[in-house]
Amino acid sequence: MSEAKSKAQVFGARLFSTLLLIAIVGGTFVSMNPWAYLALVSFLSIAASHELFRMFSISGLPCQQKWGRTIAILYTLTVASMLASHGSDALQTLAFVDGTAVALVVLVSFIVQLREPIEGKKPLIAVASTVLSFLYVPFLFSFIGRLLFVPAAETVPEFFHGVPGAMLMLWLICVTKFTDIGAYCTGSLIGKHKMIPHISPGKTWQGFFGAIVWAVAVGCAVYAIGYDSLQNLGGWTHVVVLSVVLSLLTVVGDLAESVIKRSLEVKDSGNTLPGIGGALDLIDSLCFTAPALYFYLCWVV
Repeated sequence: MSEAKSKAQVFGARLFSTLLLIAIVGGTFVSMNPWAYLALVSFLSIAASHELFRMFSISGLPCQQKWGRTIAILYTLTVASMLASHGSDALQTLAFVDGTAVALVVLVSFIVQLREPIEGKKPLIAVASTVLSFLYVPFLFSFIGRLLFVPAAETVPEFFHGVPGAMLMLWLICVTKFTDIGAYCTGSLIGKHKMIPHISPGKTWQGFFGAIVWAVAVGCAVYAIGYDSLQNLGGWTHVVVLSVVLSLLTVVGDLAESVIKRSLEVKDSGNTLPGIGGALDLIDSLCFTAPALYFYLCWVV
């Protein structure tokens, strides 16, 4: 009886978190307000960074917590404010902001470490974990905000002029999340051969290939529905290629977080979303797929 109650509680918490998330994302999408979009992106980025540092702290891994948290927040809010204020005009300037931020993180991390005594490998690990925490979450996830302003305003319907890349972001989220759903459903039904058991015991090769099929199907379906607003994807060939590439990166992104969690011996990154997990659990794959889509659109399409 207690086990059934526990499962019911988990399901209830997951359902509540899912409905709340749908309501927040749906309200943001309908608003077409760039500040609302970037506020949500910033919240997820800062929350995920907090969870990553928390995992470092719990595991005892050396890390410059104060400096790492400070630069994560400052960078995230800087990028968000520039995009919300200037839209696509900020994209070129952000390239210089990125270079400055990366250089600053490395330089200051070493400077901060100069105050500490040399104890074996701890100083090097502290610098490396601090730099990694910045690159992994706030830097990579920032590209989902940039995708909101990739298309020129005149290439999308008037409804999207405030946030011209809103449908592009929705397309990315659908492909990324349905890769996860496809992998889980296919793996649960016919999964037999373990994919990478030493990292994620539940993943199978059947689920992996099922995920690709789901990603392509959903990518094409959303493209067909939002055809007028997704012309920047470059046509059906690019949609199929991108769906495959992004599904592969979704799997890699999920496994990357699994590497971190297993190395630090934690189950979930946090409890920001009861029943689902932490913010990092929610955006781990998007940290890999968002920059890939952004650079594909900049360099290939």
